[in-house]
Amino acid sequence: MIARRFRIPRRTWGLALLGALLSFAPALAWAAETQVAVAANFTEPAKEIAQAFKARTGDTAILSFGSSGQFYAQMTKGAPFEVFLSADAERPAKIEQDGLAVAGTRFTYAIGRLVLYSKMPGLVDATGAVLKVGKFAKLSIADPSAAPYGAAAVQTMARLGVYDALKPKLVIGSSITQAYQFVDTGAAELGFVALSQVIDVKGGSRWRVPAADHAPIDQQAILLKTGQANPAAKAFLAFLKGPQAVAIIRKYGYDVR
Repeated sequence: MIARRFRIPRRTWGLALLGALLSFAPALAWAAETQVAVAANFTEPAKEIAQAFKARTGDTAILSFGSSGQFYAQMTKGAPFEVFLSADAERPAKIEQDGLAVAGTRFTYAIGRLVLYSKMPGLVDATGAVLKVGKFAKLSIADPSAAPYGAAAVQTMARLGVYDALKPKLVIGSSITQAYQFVDTGAAELGFVALSQVIDVKGGSRWRVPAADHAPIDQQAILLKTGQANPAAKAFLAFLKGPQAVAIIRKYGYDVR
C-alpha cells in the first residue's frame, strides 16, 4: 500500500501561523523594560530582584551599577535612567528637589550595614581594635564624597579617634565595589565594605560595625520623571516594596523598615 502525502494548502498554513502570532500578541504588547540606576553595594540583590520581577511581570529591569554620587551627577546632565536605587537618602532627595523626579515616590527600600573585612583570618577582631593598633599597610574605603558607605567608614574612624592616624594608609575606591576589590585582590589588607558583599564569603575575618558608629545608611529609591510614563518603571518600584523583593533584601543582610 502506497502512503499518500497530504499537503496543507498555503492559505490554511498562513492562517494558522497568523493565529499563533496573534495568540502571543498580548504578551508581546505588554512586555516592557525600564532603565534602573543601582548603587554598587546593592548589585547582587538587585540582580536577583530583577530576575524575580521579570518572572512575575514579563518586564525587564535593565540595571546599571555605580556610586550614588556619580549617578546623581549623570542624572542632572540628562542620563536616561527611569528609576534610581541610591545607597543613601540624600541623593534621591536632591534629585527630587531638582525637579527631575516624581514627588511622593521616594521611599527607603533597605538599610545598609557596614563591615570591616579582611581575607586574612585573625587580622580583624570582633571589636575593630585592629584600627587602633594599625598593624597593616593599606585600608580600603569607598570615596566618601560619592559613596555613602565611604562616608560611613570615615564617620566610624572619626568616632574611634583613629581617622587622622589612618589617613595615610587609605586606598580610595570609586565605589564600594572597588573598595571590596582592593581587599579581594590583596591591594589592601582590610577594608570597609557592605555586609551584602561578604555575607556569603567564607573565611577571612570581619567586624560588623555597630549602627551607632555612623549615620544610618538609609538606601532610598525614587521614580525619575523620565520613567513617569513607563508602566514598567512604576511596576519595578512597586515590586521592590513587595514581600518577594523584601525577602531577597533581607537575605543579603540589609534591614528593612
